[in-house]
Amino acid sequence: MRKTHPRALGRFRRFGRAMTVAAAIVMAMPTGALACTQIYMGKGVTDTGDTYVGRSEDYANRHPKAFGIQESRTNPTFSSDESNFEWTFDGTTYRHTYVRDLPSGWDGRDDAYSEAGTNAKGVSVSATLTTGYNDKVKAVDPCGSEDSNDPSGIGEYTIPDVVLGCADTARNGVKLLGKIIDEKGSYDCNQIIIADSAETWVFMQLSGRQWCAVNLTAIAPDKVSVNPNMSNLKFDVNLGDSLVCLHSADLEKVAKEAGTATYFDDGQLDVATSYGQDEGVAQNTRYAQGRAYFGNPLADGTYTKDFTASGWQGVTSISDPELLFAPSGKVGLFQALRSYAARGEQTSDLNANTNSKLYAIGNNRTVETHMFQIRSGLTSDIATVQWEALSRAEFSVAVPVYSALLTEVDKTIYPDIHSFSEDHTGDAYERDNVNAALDASTDNGSLDYVLMDINTLAYNYRDKLAVPTRAYLDALQKELISQQNAADAEMQKTPSDKRTDLANKLFEQASKETYTKAKALLDEMRTYVKGGLNGDFVPSDLDAAKGDLKAPIRYATAAVAPQITEQPQSATYEKGDKAADLKVTATIPDGVAGSDQYLTYKWTVKDVSADTATSQSNARAAKKSTVALLKAAPAAKATAAAAKPMARAAAPGIASQSSTCSVDTSKVGTFEYQCTVTNSQNGESVTSEAATITVKEKQPEPKPDDKPSADNKGNNANAGNGNANAGNNNANGGTAPSKKSPAKAASGRLVSTGDTNNAMVPVAIAIAGVAIVAIALVVRKRNRE
Repeated sequence: MRKTHPRALGRFRRFGRAMTVAAAIVMAMPTGALACTQIYMGKGVTDTGDTYVGRSEDYANRHPKAFGIQESRTNPTFSSDESNFEWTFDGTTYRHTYVRDLPSGWDGRDDAYSEAGTNAKGVSVSATLTTGYNDKVKAVDPCGSEDSNDPSGIGEYTIPDVVLGCADTARNGVKLLGKIIDEKGSYDCNQIIIADSAETWVFMQLSGRQWCAVNLTAIAPDKVSVNPNMSNLKFDVNLGDSLVCLHSADLEKVAKEAGTATYFDDGQLDVATSYGQDEGVAQNTRYAQGRAYFGNPLADGTYTKDFTASGWQGVTSISDPELLFAPSGKVGLFQALRSYAARGEQTSDLNANTNSKLYAIGNNRTVETHMFQIRSGLTSDIATVQWEALSRAEFSVAVPVYSALLTEVDKTIYPDIHSFSEDHTGDAYERDNVNAALDASTDNGSLDYVLMDINTLAYNYRDKLAVPTRAYLDALQKELISQQNAADAEMQKTPSDKRTDLANKLFEQASKETYTKAKALLDEMRTYVKGGLNGDFVPSDLDAAKGDLKAPIRYATAAVAPQITEQPQSATYEKGDKAADLKVTATIPDGVAGSDQYLTYKWTVKDVSADTATSQSNARAAKKSTVALLKAAPAAKATAAAAKPMARAAAPGIASQSSTCSVDTSKVGTFEYQCTVTNSQNGESVTSEAATITVKEKQPEPKPDDKPSADNKGNNANAGNGNANAGNNNANGGTAPSKKSPAKAASGRLVSTGDTNNAMVPVAIAIAGVAIVAIALVVRKRNRE
């Protein structure tokens, strides 16, 4: 959040209004209206085990912001258009994302108020939450902005770029910022979030040169913090333990000099009470709304309220407000994102939807909201997901982005900071310009303007548009969250050298999907308003009964590779047989119904018969050559000749382009069928296992006369022998004999037939021969006697 100061009035020059008019506008704004809210949720209270931290940036109703990428620079000098601050970095800075003001408000400079981002080393910054300090400390150690003639010190204008550009860890970012304040001083009082995958710090600019940083990861993993620009939220830490706290050398000394040093019962300095101030009704009311949102409302008797004031109403004072408190239960990601739009709906008397004099966390002056989802146990390039919601949080949608990896943005959805047209914002003197929101002719096609217009219409026609608009945007936000889980699973298994491409692709897809849905909603809202607000407004894409989009987005679809869940099966057929179709079953595992319609299939078939024959031939040749080598060395020549490969297999051909493929059995051989499945939304492919199809020669049907005849049934037991002989004859090139066609024996051989009676002839001859030999032996013996 920025404070209004003389140079800040320059941002109104883009409207072509005189400075006196701009000054009058600023003076007319109610006290406390320019406000931000910083929210932290420790990993112990979230249902994912992740740390959630971020801030809503409040300034004006229709104030555009440019999301982009700051490329690395060498030996840059950082300076400010708010003060005389200058600081030179010796080295090359890190690339980082930003959400900046446009140059028109800052004398043409393009480096103002970068607000939020993550650098290439995984360090994230949210800056800043403007706070204050008490008059006694101000007298002893004033900030640089107190001297209007020569303002000095580092402030919100420059802090994000310095820390993101120069820090490789969160802790080093804290040390760097502290060192700069020691040397250059602070322009004003702020709180800054500096985080990485290991630590989340809240850095407090307390006065001109005093600062204190607390490691929230170390002291509050099971707590929540809601800070709506309050400097007096108490926290008790060991200031001497550098693991949990870093601070300026004279932190306690300056408080003592100011006469404000206050201590806890354990002897530790109460930093918030010593340096802070009592806060106003707008801050106190938002604090109470935040406590109620997380299920831990302020206890009765600890605060006072006033609902009679002509200005802002609500909570006027709080006894001992705390920086950290426990929520009532686990916090989900959707709940965390919507906390920046809380309006006191959980209370009976602090609901800004029913009382326009209550200032809310989710107000109509927010210009952007960011939240970092920080995951432990992951590498720094993907540990943090930045959820960025442009325009006002109440009717916006947060888009996920891997900012540490991002190198490209769509220049239509996120116009370049130098070419961002501001014609669509409307006139400065109109706090919220409905006519501008209804005018599509000046829309530059950016997501910022679409969400800005949705907010303007829904806020100003709350009774008719707020509930259905929010219901639709909630459905869209939940789809983004759900599909981010699938996209993140893909990111985690992606090799590190390919993650940047995937990060760019994911952000582009999420942004386009969000823009398309939001723009369609806006078109319907414009038609409804121009038509006289007749009847109930129901977004055509909203399934009100289920709370879902009728047509889901395809964010994760564009990131996820297909998976094959059923492989094609191998089989053997005879030539000419009718074969079963091969089938592959696949899916896009993005968790979105209907995504499989984006799958394409390409089957290929390869004749591997020649490969098989070559392999068998080579094996036989190798065996022969081994024998030949044992006999004589000259056989080596024959071996080399035998080892030459035979004809190569045919090249693969396209067999089918559907999930099934017919099998061709018209040709004998061995064939491999494979299917490549592609996600047409991103070109990612996966190939199935090979299904081997073997086609053999058709075996002839047995002839009728090869079967035993009816008058020879008694010889069936010997039929097998005849068939075996027939098989042997077939193997030798002969024709199987039959009783009707007796075979002729080759020279010197007995006749072989299928008749078992004929088979007894040689047996009888053999027996007779044996008998003759036996008789001859008996006669010979008798003659000797």
